[in-house]
Amino acid sequence: MNYSVTSNLSAKDAAGDCLLIAIYKDKQLSAAAKSIDEASNGAISELLAFGDFTGKAEQVHTLYSVAGVTAKRVVLVGCGEQKAFDAFALKKCVSAAIAALPTDSITSATSFLGDDLASDSAAAVTQAILAVADKQYTFNIHKSEQSKPSLLVSMTIAFSGDVANTDTALTQATAMAHGSKLSRDLSNQPGNVCTPTYLAETALGMAKEFDALDVEILEEADMEKLGMGSFLSVGHGSDQPSKLVVFKYNGAGDDSAPVALVGKGVTFDTGGISIKPGANMDEMKFDMIGAASVTGTIQAIAEMKLPINVIGILAAAENMPSARATKPGDIVKSMSGKTIEVLNTDAEGRLVLCDALTYAGKYKPRLVIDIATLTGACIVALGHEICALLANDQSLADEIMVSGKSIGDQAWQLPMNDEYKKLLKSEHADIGNIGGRTAGTITAACFLSHFTEDYRWAHLDIAGTAWTGKAASGRPVPLLTQFLIDQA
Repeated sequence: MNYSVTSNLSAKDAAGDCLLIAIYKDKQLSAAAKSIDEASNGAISELLAFGDFTGKAEQVHTLYSVAGVTAKRVVLVGCGEQKAFDAFALKKCVSAAIAALPTDSITSATSFLGDDLASDSAAAVTQAILAVADKQYTFNIHKSEQSKPSLLVSMTIAFSGDVANTDTALTQATAMAHGSKLSRDLSNQPGNVCTPTYLAETALGMAKEFDALDVEILEEADMEKLGMGSFLSVGHGSDQPSKLVVFKYNGAGDDSAPVALVGKGVTFDTGGISIKPGANMDEMKFDMIGAASVTGTIQAIAEMKLPINVIGILAAAENMPSARATKPGDIVKSMSGKTIEVLNTDAEGRLVLCDALTYAGKYKPRLVIDIATLTGACIVALGHEICALLANDQSLADEIMVSGKSIGDQAWQLPMNDEYKKLLKSEHADIGNIGGRTAGTITAACFLSHFTEDYRWAHLDIAGTAWTGKAASGRPVPLLTQFLIDQA
């Protein structure tokens, strides 16, 4: 998809296969709609007089060959209350319009839906691009009969007046969309394709594409030398070798302290010996979306050439039951030296993350964020709309929440204190890997906090937001990318 932004354009003069024009609740015309209505001697007013189309949010109706208008189609899009219309409402309306367009006859579209948001043009451009990219996304490469791709290849975001600050928004939003697509592509692949080795090969391919990016792959033998007994314990039952993939993005062009992103990359999670129920176990291919989101974020910032240094670490393993698999009650030693009693092998994400977090410390990061589909308890607490955030530094938590709110990919902070940490007590090791039935999201973060005492750290539990049904959502690539933009 090719995106562009244009200003000082009259809606009636815009060329292309279709125009997207806003109509607000109670038949209120946007500025662009008024322009079209005047040029066509009241074609829009005539339609609205029938009462079928009222401007209710996400209504869509198409007019063809409108007199006085250059474009072939005028697509009227209901945008709801004008006073409440903002960039996030715009995103929903763009999504509704794109979903309603025929896929086999429209190659180009010009959207004036954000025309009345010229004072917040950067946000309008960003949300429009993210909406189009989301609706255009498909993943059907494993189907023998491929569905025809949409012919829509060009989207112009238009303003009738003069606007500023849209060039940067265009570049960043386009890169963010590409990063989200990469994350979704990796996540939607089945576990027999997207293995730890596949993630490593994807990273190496990215390093060839971007000059500021280097990649290092640590094999199991390397991790053994480093004492990553906790990480390695997760992959014991699998024939797939575990990998620690390290992105080194030097966007600042100096030796300033990096931001480190650490992603859980369990490419398939059976639960190990503590095996999961069979229902929906196929969705456990999504247990690597933390790693996929880090990969997509690195893609986005490298494409936009963001001036910041970032370390991205993928803790990639496959959790399978076998005669070699780690058993409940086994005790493993982490890279930090702390011993862990593995009370449940299905609480494996924290076992790979704790060693990856310790390893991240070698880069002397200014802050670290780990991202993981870590607990079902997170879905119970927050559903599928907002991810959970826990941190050992309140200012860092605040910064993440501000970035998430600004891009529309939100996080919500949960508490974490010593009272919860007590639930992880082990009779036979320094710490247990689970804390009982209650407060599961919090105790999981408390476990990780034992390995993040030397730096500012935040944990994102994305179990509820990373995928919807049988498909990955691309989140939290927008949140992470926007956070890095804000940091830069």
